[in-house]
Amino acid sequence: MMTTTMPQPVQLRFTVDDYYKMIELGILKDYEKAEIIEGELIKKMTVGDKHAAVVNFLTRFFVKNVSDDILVSVQNPVRLSQFNEAQPDLTLADLRKFDGKRHPRPDEVILIIEVSDSTVKYDRNKKLPLYAEAKISEVWIINLLNEIVEVHTKPSVGLYQSVKIFRRGEIVQSEVLPDLSLQVDSVL
Repeated sequence: MMTTTMPQPVQLRFTVDDYYKMIELGILKDYEKAEIIEGELIKKMTVGDKHAAVVNFLTRFFVKNVSDDILVSVQNPVRLSQFNEAQPDLTLADLRKFDGKRHPRPDEVILIIEVSDSTVKYDRNKKLPLYAEAKISEVWIINLLNEIVEVHTKPSVGLYQSVKIFRRGEIVQSEVLPDLSLQVDSVL
């Protein structure tokens, strides 16, 4: 008996470089509203009032409270790997390692912050493992739905080994920037 192999669907994955080439060639439009995750283009969610207010508050807070050696980048890409370029809400990048002339790479990132309302599950289950895999030292998820701040540290094998939850009335303390602390109530 002869067996015939039928063609099977194949998922096409794009590298980050492919993505930018498609933009350059005019193949992709409206690219500023997408990020590339696992080689797929993921449309960014619309930013609501509360989300925008928290991002604006955090931007002012970090600009005022970190040294001039740290770039506060707002809703800009971070090149994590060949197939991943996320757009977190805030990225703190080390200007002693990073010249600011391209998107930062993992070893140049100090801290990433995701402000999450409708995207909590996606940020925690899809993006957080990518940040851990890239060895981003610290990631904060400002969880607007549950009114908590999650601080993820100690990345290893695609997971963060330490997660601390901060609630209203508490103060978030960064591990990578020990002089940096933030009252949860002020951000929520």
